[in-house]
Amino acid sequence: MMLEDFYFKMSLKTDPIIDDTTLRDGIQMPGLAVNPEDAVKIVQLLSEIGVERVELFHYLKPDKKAAKIINSMDLDIRVAGWCRAVKEDIDSAIDCGFEEVGISHPVSYIHLKAKWPNKTPDELLEKVVEVVEYAAKTHGLRTFVHGEDSTRADWNFEKKFINAVADAGAECYRICDTVGIGLSDENAPLPNGIPAKIKRVKMETEIKSIEIHAHDDFGNAVENTMAAIRAASGVWDKIYASTTFLGIGERAGNAETEKVIMNLYMHYNVKKFEGKVKKLKELADFIGKATGYVIPPNKAIVGDYSFAHESGIH
Repeated sequence: MMLEDFYFKMSLKTDPIIDDTTLRDGIQMPGLAVNPEDAVKIVQLLSEIGVERVELFHYLKPDKKAAKIINSMDLDIRVAGWCRAVKEDIDSAIDCGFEEVGISHPVSYIHLKAKWPNKTPDELLEKVVEVVEYAAKTHGLRTFVHGEDSTRADWNFEKKFINAVADAGAECYRICDTVGIGLSDENAPLPNGIPAKIKRVKMETEIKSIEIHAHDDFGNAVENTMAAIRAASGVWDKIYASTTFLGIGERAGNAETEKVIMNLYMHYNVKKFEGKVKKLKELADFIGKATGYVIPPNKAIVGDYSFAHESGIH
């Protein structure tokens, strides 16, 4: 039997774009750090495996240095600065040479009340709109907006939020499964039904593009990312998938870049990853060395034992 008898059988009617956040969300994992020179190398290697966009911090001096170097290079990859919904963060991103930003802000009442108990959701939305306009219209930056805790958000408010930031100039909305409670089941309702939300955002808002950002608290980050991509097929022209290499990140981590790429290539025949998956192991080893992360030997796809066994054919 041929390899094609088992793989490359499915297809997608959407363009999945990997938006790697290893150098933002990934290095928020306790105990990890990366120097500017290694950060540059990581971005170069991410570009070589088919990642089309990366997200960076730009607050501490080493982060600023790395961002300025990366933005000055002629790399075949888009580079975005992660920002809070404050104008000072946009100014910092501009100073580091970013041409696009991702503005992150809570959309669930749970987070809004916890962080700003004396402000109403509408007052906070007004502030977000002002910052999005400042980035997108005043400075001409390509602007994504990240809906923190989307999978616990009231849909009527979230829909209002998405339409407001779209009108302010945002081109993409990121569905953030911040606490990892998203469900991949097509029948799961809002707010935490991932396929349902992907489709409702398209039907009920004016935003041009969609993104999924899944955390792994329930072990479902890759599953939820793939469910979002499948739900986007035939609905959205493209979908961004926010991932981290090796799944590193705060708490239980994120959807692994390498797993999503392998699933897209091997199962869904996404041709743009052809010839690039052979570099996944090299990048994994470099990130482990650069950040201090110890890769489990049985880590799928990139672990040293991932193709080893002691029990014969198994």
